[in-house]
Amino acid sequence: QVQLVESGGGSVQAGGSLSLSCAASGRTISAYAMGWFRQAPGKEREFVSFISGSGILTHYTNSVKGRFTISRDNAKNTLYLQMNSLKPEDTAVYYCAASTQFSEVAGRFPYWGQGTQVTVSS
Repeated sequence: QVQLVESGGGSVQAGGSLSLSCAASGRTISAYAMGWFRQAPGKEREFVSFISGSGILTHYTNSVKGRFTISRDNAKNTLYLQMNSLKPEDTAVYYCAASTQFSEVAGRFPYWGQGTQVTVSS
């Protein structure tokens, strides 16, 4: 079992930055691909980014490319998401997730955090 706890959400004006963290416990996360997903009110949960267990491979949804950066520190069992140039459409609850598969599909991630709210005002 892997337990995940997100932190770092908050409110920011458009163009601002936020940094999210996801602390893992239970097992070392180096064996897992890690992902960030988000869910806006009235919308389905959508993929944002993922990173391989080693941290070498990363992938982003098109809408955040060049603005968001995913990273991980396996020694600290922590996943990060640096979000720059934030837009109102980035407003959502952000979730971190862990999987043995390298995937954009939420259903392939068995472990999830509780989410952290990110609100971007115009």
